[in-house]
Amino acid sequence: MLNSAQSWLKDFRVYLEWPCLRMLFLGFSAGLPLLLILGTLSFWLREAGIDRSTIGYLTWVGLIYAFKWMWAPLVDRLPIPLLTKLFGRRRSWLLFAQALIVIGLIGMASIDPKAQLTPIVWCALLVAFGSATQDIALDAFRIESADSDHQAALAATYQTGYRLALIWAGAGVLWLAARVETSAGTYDASAWQFAYLCMAASIGVGVVTTLFSKEPIRLELAKARNAKAWLHQTLIEPFADFIKRYRWHAFLILALIAIYRISDVVMGIMANPFYVDMGYTKDEVAAVSKVFGVIMTLVGAFIGGVFTLRFGVMRILFLGAALSAISNILFAWLATQGHNLNGLVWVISADNLSSGIATAAFIAFLSSLTNIQYSATQYALFSSMMLLLPKWLAGFSGVFVDSFGYPTFFIGTAIIGAPVLILIWCAMHFKVVELKKHDAPLMTD
Repeated sequence: MLNSAQSWLKDFRVYLEWPCLRMLFLGFSAGLPLLLILGTLSFWLREAGIDRSTIGYLTWVGLIYAFKWMWAPLVDRLPIPLLTKLFGRRRSWLLFAQALIVIGLIGMASIDPKAQLTPIVWCALLVAFGSATQDIALDAFRIESADSDHQAALAATYQTGYRLALIWAGAGVLWLAARVETSAGTYDASAWQFAYLCMAASIGVGVVTTLFSKEPIRLELAKARNAKAWLHQTLIEPFADFIKRYRWHAFLILALIAIYRISDVVMGIMANPFYVDMGYTKDEVAAVSKVFGVIMTLVGAFIGGVFTLRFGVMRILFLGAALSAISNILFAWLATQGHNLNGLVWVISADNLSSGIATAAFIAFLSSLTNIQYSATQYALFSSMMLLLPKWLAGFSGVFVDSFGYPTFFIGTAIIGAPVLILIWCAMHFKVVELKKHDAPLMTD
């Protein structure tokens, strides 16, 4: 019993290693923009009187994340004048992306969507592009900083920083807006604008961390002889390498990636409008959903990281998918309860714990599939596919809720998660993850 406890304690100590701690701050930088252009923005828009259908369609801004594979090869290969020479390939792209995010958030903070909705959309697109580019460079940075056995631990600490950012971009924005607004319960554009300016300043966490981080050692590829060879190495080889390594299993893997998060993503778009329509205040949503809920996600991420080390990626991937679908049914029950704060606490707890477990396992799964020679491009392809179908489908969520109501919508999001379990079983049966292995660096500072 004592030896077993010591063994578990040793597993948890990995989170105190510097590469894991560094990912905490970089994860914060990665997580901050997401809610500001999707979840929190939908709360702002709904309070400003924008209808649910329009809010649903505006979530297609997030489709930029689904197409980041198109410019990921450039992030993998193309240097940025002056910046790359000073900071290295990965860090220069991180700094460039963070600058775009700050500019976009300042733009959003200068506009009232009730008066001008279109400029908000353009600024949100800029934030999304900068955020997606940051994700490309950061995922490559993470993969190149450790071997495959440590990817789950890095993913867990990355998720910790990411979820802390979600607290700040969710609860923080609501709390700041509630403190500044002139009259509680009424729409005040200046309060939201002040909160978004604070979010722009918060990107400084990622900037400072990037400046003080060490550029990871990456495999140097042979220089292309000409422009045609460069295009082939940059655009064709990363995708050809994946197909070559996994053969027909590649299509099974891509199908699984494409729908793994479909239940969470489609349901999540209508979560904030749901809270507004159920009569929850900013402070209630901030405390329960954006703080307590994110803490539960962190707990789930750490559990998922350790369980993945103990029981393997695929088993925890299956567990996370099953729990995520089941937790959506709890939202259907909550929709019949009206303003029920205790019910909200329990439902959020179950949903976010499930999400944390699923996300930690999924990141480890995606990381295990990449070849370090093309880490940025291949991981961008995988994470883009993860969002393409769910984000497109989520755009119709507002129309669905208007037509059938919240309970039916939440039950529907649980049902569409069933095929995920079948694909995971197939991947486990054919031992997809173990089919091919490739070299990766050890955990480095």
